[in-house]
Amino acid sequence: MGGISYSDLQWAATGERLTEQSFTRYRKEGGMVAHHNIPEEIVRLAVADPMVMIASDGILENGKGHPRAAGTYARVLARYVREQHALSLIDALRKMSLLPAQRLGIQSKGRMQVGADADIAVIDPERVIDNATFDSPARYSDGFPYVLVSGVFVVREGKLVAGVSPGRGVRR
Repeated sequence: MGGISYSDLQWAATGERLTEQSFTRYRKEGGMVAHHNIPEEIVRLAVADPMVMIASDGILENGKGHPRAAGTYARVLARYVREQHALSLIDALRKMSLLPAQRLGIQSKGRMQVGADADIAVIDPERVIDNATFDSPARYSDGFPYVLVSGVFVVREGKLVAGVSPGRGVRR
C-alpha cells in the first residue's frame, strides 16, 4: 500500500528490513516498524513551508524505535537550517516552539516571557547535529550545551543531569 514494498519497512527491535515472510511473522507478534517512504525533497519542502510545525511522533522503547524520537530537532537545525538553508534558524525555532504552543492554545509555552514555563534550550548552531540512527535510535544529539525544563537544568555543559525530572506532560 502507498507505493512501498516490504523492503521499505524496518523492524525497530532488530533493524532488519522486512520481507513478505518477516512482515507476516512480526505482524502476528506486534511491535514497531519504521517506514522509509518519504523522499528527501518532499521532507525539505515540508520543513520549509511556513504553515508546517516541527514535532516528533517518534517512539523509543528500551532504546529501540525511530531515530526521530531522539534527533528530530537537531536534524532540522543541522540539515535543513545549517547545511541546506531550506529555512532560517529563527523560522525553525518558531516551528519547534511557538507554532505548536499556539496550535495547542498553551500560552505558557513557546515563548520567553514573564509567566512562561522556563523551558529553554540553548543551542550551538554551528555544532548541533543529530546522532540517532536506525541502528542506534536513542543516541543523544550534540550542540545543546544547556537545556532547562521548568527552570531546572536537565542538560548542563552538554551533559545530561542525573536525578532530575522537572516538568510535566502536555495533555491536549
